[in-house]
Amino acid sequence: MQPGKVAGVIRTLERYLTLQAGLDLLDQGLSIFDADLRLVAWNRAYVRLLGFPDEMAYMGAPFESFIGFNARRGEYGPGDPQQLVAERIAAARHFAPHQIERVRPDGRVLLIRGEPVPGHGFVTLYSDVTEQRRAEQIIRRHNAELEDRVAARTAELQHSEERVRLIMDSIPALVAYFDHRRVYRYLNRGYHDWFCVDTSRPEAVSAKAFLGDAVYAMVKPQVLRALAGETQSLEYELQTCDARRLWVRTSLVPQRSAEGRVVGCFELTFDITQERRSQALLARAQKLDSLGRLTGGLAHDFNNILTVVIGNLAALAEARPSDPALDDYVHPALDAARRGAELVRGLLMFARRQPLQAAAVHVGALVDTVARLVRRSLPETLRLDIDVDVGELPLWTWIDATLLEQALVNLVLNARDATGPDGRIVLRARRVRIDAAEAAPLQLSAGDCVRIEVEDDGSGMDADTLAHLFDPFFTTKQPGSGTGLGMAVVYGFVKQSGGAIDVRSAPGRGTTVSVWLPAAEPAPADGAADSTRPTGRPPAASMGLALLVDDDAQVRRVIRRSLLELGYSVLEADGGADALSLLEHTPDIVLLLSDVVMGGGVDGLAVARAAREGGRARAVVLMSGYAPGDLSRQVDFPMLTKPFSTAQLAQAIEEGR
Repeated sequence: MQPGKVAGVIRTLERYLTLQAGLDLLDQGLSIFDADLRLVAWNRAYVRLLGFPDEMAYMGAPFESFIGFNARRGEYGPGDPQQLVAERIAAARHFAPHQIERVRPDGRVLLIRGEPVPGHGFVTLYSDVTEQRRAEQIIRRHNAELEDRVAARTAELQHSEERVRLIMDSIPALVAYFDHRRVYRYLNRGYHDWFCVDTSRPEAVSAKAFLGDAVYAMVKPQVLRALAGETQSLEYELQTCDARRLWVRTSLVPQRSAEGRVVGCFELTFDITQERRSQALLARAQKLDSLGRLTGGLAHDFNNILTVVIGNLAALAEARPSDPALDDYVHPALDAARRGAELVRGLLMFARRQPLQAAAVHVGALVDTVARLVRRSLPETLRLDIDVDVGELPLWTWIDATLLEQALVNLVLNARDATGPDGRIVLRARRVRIDAAEAAPLQLSAGDCVRIEVEDDGSGMDADTLAHLFDPFFTTKQPGSGTGLGMAVVYGFVKQSGGAIDVRSAPGRGTTVSVWLPAAEPAPADGAADSTRPTGRPPAASMGLALLVDDDAQVRRVIRRSLLELGYSVLEADGGADALSLLEHTPDIVLLLSDVVMGGGVDGLAVARAAREGGRARAVVLMSGYAPGDLSRQVDFPMLTKPFSTAQLAQAIEEGR
């Protein structure tokens, strides 16, 4: 062989060695099967992650052998192994892109992502998402085997180089190699897709040029340490040539010569934007859940206090209607206490402790109603677009329609404030199906959802504002322009309704608020309102004996006065156990009015059920400073939220008959 050809073969051999080394250094498993479903390329991680015997992986090994092995050891669950194998072979022959997660019997979770290689077969990546960053250990374990593999495959080197190039270009990651002078010697297609660089001439590509001065200055010290022999891993944000902002994780793995000198470095970069977003959503949900639990407890106590304050002030105003001190002292105090009650009501909504009046709601019709309500509050030059999907699947969800309407109005008005008079707001509704990967960070179950979006092209929000957006009393508006509870209330209501809320925003790029709600069956066609429902008129005098149950004596004193005003004789109990005893031994109780949350082991819900099931009270009404969960889905008793007026009590009594 001529010396020039020998040199060419050697260069080709070195390039193949470099590419194959890169494959074996990945902590992801990789396999490629040709059009006949025969194994033509793989790496060690593929065998290890899938738990296959080493002897199963050889050039030309049939895909069916791996599937059969898994089926026989129960990897796919119960069923006939032959049938399980046949189903998977049939699916594989479609060569369709796919991404799934599978939990192996040993508890490891594998993310499996497959992509077709046109004209060559199918490449599949296997990632152990329970354990990360084993690249350095994999390199040390396999370095000794790389030389033997090159010698065994020299005869097919040129064809293998092309095949590996196709594989590397199909990997959803950036793969590169640069030498000790920091000159690129290899770049896969991902660099062209992200940075619009010419990957056919890697030596002419400048990392500083495509990363930008700021990002390059941050990355450079880690590159120098990698060339000094230290494996590096770093996370940072960059911008692609099409202006996308991505969070990425880069691993830098040095390559050493036989003498131990660092001769270059492998560079592996993965897009972790979705992972970072999921972590942020989870952290936010945990923080807001903690705030909600604290807020719910405080709201319960404040509602009891406000019940006493408002009840006594109202009684004082009624007892002395001509007293000149009323306008100076009592009425201002009463108004302030009522504003406090509304504030606590908002806190209860954030804490997911406000009783809901849920029913099947058509979201498309409700969105149209919201649009009509808000148009008059928008500048004439501001554009409001409605985009409601009218496909085959109806947009029904189970929710409190009034509160959903209020939440959407709040979001649209916030968008108005951020957009200005010449902007654009889009109110959008879709029925979507989310898989487990999409549902997990939202703390939802996979399946059908109704997604409502309020999108604007306004000023947007920075990361610090986004981090506190749903915190109670947080606001970016001027003092006196609001309580800062609007977004907190929306968050609490959506979460209490079994949904999720997410916000995407950046300064100067507008904001999109997305609300996911579980899809529901349409309401019955004959579900018209019952015309026989009570009208809420106060009952007449001499209504009979009422049993009042509350563990706060001052609260009982105020509510007892309202019951007496409505014509009831009142029997009191300071806890659930005493109430059950009185129900058992006292005849002719016509009304049970009980707090929900009480100490002593017997709550108001248990008392109400005992009264209803035993026929011991003709009317049953519950009340609470806060409701533990959405009681509207659990019981059919009327629910009063403290504090409440005598008229509200009268209406609830009629509903509870």
